[in-house]
Amino acid sequence: MKGILFGCAYYDEYMVYERLEKDMQMMNEAGMNTIRIAESTWSCHEPQDGVFDFSHVERVIEAADKAGISVIVGTPTYAIPPWLAAKHPEILADTGHGREKYGRRQNMDITSPAYLYHAERIIRKLMEASAKAPNVIGVQLDNETKHYGTCSANVQKMFLAHLKSEFGDVSRLNKAFGFNYWSNSVSSWEDVPDVTGSINASFVAEFNKFRRNLVTEFLSWQSQIVKGYLRDDQFVTHNFDYHWKGNSYGIQPDVNHKHAQKALTLVGCDIYHPSQDLLTGAEAAVCGAAAYGLKKRNYLVLETQAQGLTNWTPYPGQLRLQALSHLASGASGIMYWHWHSIHHSNETFWKGVLSHDLEPNETYWEASQIGKELESLSQLKDLKKASQVAILASNESLEGIERFPFPGGKLDYNDVFRWMHDSLYEMNIEADVIFPEDCEDLDKYKMILVPALCCAPDSLLDALGAYTSNGGFLVSSFKSGFFNEYMEARHEIMPLPHVFGIAYDAFTEPREVPLISPLLPEGAKASVWMEMLRPESAEVLVWYNHPSWGKYAAVTKEKRGNGSAAYIGCYMDKDCLKPLLESFLKDAGLWGEPQNAQFPIIIRNGIAQSGQAVHFYFNFSPDSAKQPYYHEDAVDLLAGKEYAKGGLLEFEPWGAFALLEKA
Repeated sequence: MKGILFGCAYYDEYMVYERLEKDMQMMNEAGMNTIRIAESTWSCHEPQDGVFDFSHVERVIEAADKAGISVIVGTPTYAIPPWLAAKHPEILADTGHGREKYGRRQNMDITSPAYLYHAERIIRKLMEASAKAPNVIGVQLDNETKHYGTCSANVQKMFLAHLKSEFGDVSRLNKAFGFNYWSNSVSSWEDVPDVTGSINASFVAEFNKFRRNLVTEFLSWQSQIVKGYLRDDQFVTHNFDYHWKGNSYGIQPDVNHKHAQKALTLVGCDIYHPSQDLLTGAEAAVCGAAAYGLKKRNYLVLETQAQGLTNWTPYPGQLRLQALSHLASGASGIMYWHWHSIHHSNETFWKGVLSHDLEPNETYWEASQIGKELESLSQLKDLKKASQVAILASNESLEGIERFPFPGGKLDYNDVFRWMHDSLYEMNIEADVIFPEDCEDLDKYKMILVPALCCAPDSLLDALGAYTSNGGFLVSSFKSGFFNEYMEARHEIMPLPHVFGIAYDAFTEPREVPLISPLLPEGAKASVWMEMLRPESAEVLVWYNHPSWGKYAAVTKEKRGNGSAAYIGCYMDKDCLKPLLESFLKDAGLWGEPQNAQFPIIIRNGIAQSGQAVHFYFNFSPDSAKQPYYHEDAVDLLAGKEYAKGGLLEFEPWGAFALLEKA
């Protein structure tokens, strides 16, 4: 990987007429240097049991090589062929609501012996046919892998073995999960019930944690197979996807990315985001930070939209702004799904770079501009990120909020996660995404935000407490510290009074309860969730203005050791959260000139391979804009123009600058 990877997914198998050489030529002219192939077409590679045909793979690799285009080969294991489902119907997943039927993708039990046998065979045959090609630079394992809700008898047998290993005897299991409730306690392992009917949140949460681990094991299994065929200069990646709310939104509930990334040598991800008037760059930032945080180094955006769905067709300039946003977050490659719009079946209107006529269009011409600019930005390929703020992401807490949701389902874990992240983003404060496994590295951050950390072992809470004592600034939202790792509600006074200097034992769904504080704008209100905080040693920053609950605090701050710990006990809109965060950031010494710029002007920073500082200035607006340049003298790598500190940047609509400080 000498430069930034730029390209798309390419499916010769889907083409309605012969045009392989023309496509390679058009990609060359667009500055594309990489394609992804093969992950979606098992039935073409193995049309019958044991009959293999890799002609599409081989001809595409050969044509790409002649065009100087690199190839990432995907293992085609996420969509099984019809003959395999017919021969081994047990491969189709039992989800607890009946067995899956053949038709859609990702409908299999990833633990099925028959599935694993045939998957290994096609992987090995594909690697034999492709891995030695000089322009194959890496392998993508499977595609957006998850556990697909599998809960077959085989999976539950494996889960029972896990429980025996975890707890040793049923008495410890009964105690950890509170099985005495509603007469659920068991006297032998044989009595452990089918988890699909359980009302016990601890039991279900442990099963889902176990199923997330199935994904980790599955990707590790594939990784070990493909590594046996690869050269030292080839990578192993996977396209992690995210919680979906019409676009990539937050932490994936069905995969623990921090665990699963161990199977990879290079993290990959799929990021799809709103476009047109809804384009903010927040999805590129939050999902990119989550991808970068897995290995603390650069990653590939293996899929993002070119045109995509009907409301994703970009305004002129937006495709370029999106690509540069990924680069500014630490991506070393940007690839579109996909090159050409498909003429049949389910994703016909999920449009690619080319529309159905397969001719150059506005999207293609803008992609061509991006390709040329990325060549000039090649020194930013391994852009290093060094934030002083972090947000803690927790699969277990996501699960906890799912088991015990906010009233009316008005919020979920990722809503709280994005509430905190996006507020910082709009204030031009960059934040790393860290995970419970990163406890040893907490002290590198001046501030850590903890959204709805409802499920956590004592060791994690102790680490966060030590972080504040050592001089860090901890900011926690509501619903934190409530459960231990087995989703048992703690019997101690909430929420860890030795850290926050407060306690509470009551909460409610507020009906627009007013908030009182000089920090907040007029009309500030609590909504969705409200905890009645009793200050013990903490300073009260915000009170509830309510005839019955006016004695309770809404937001507090505690001085602890050499650091501070703030607790936000209710949900409020971002216009209220941001001034609170601003006061915390100022206390932590994290407020400076760049924070004078606010969304839609976004500033992102990094360190180039040369060690020079890089500053991206983005305008997420359809309007022209002017913005002072706050950093040291630099040259804009996109236009070649020099800017002195304090100079004026003049933005076009959806415009961008990539400024490299002078050595």
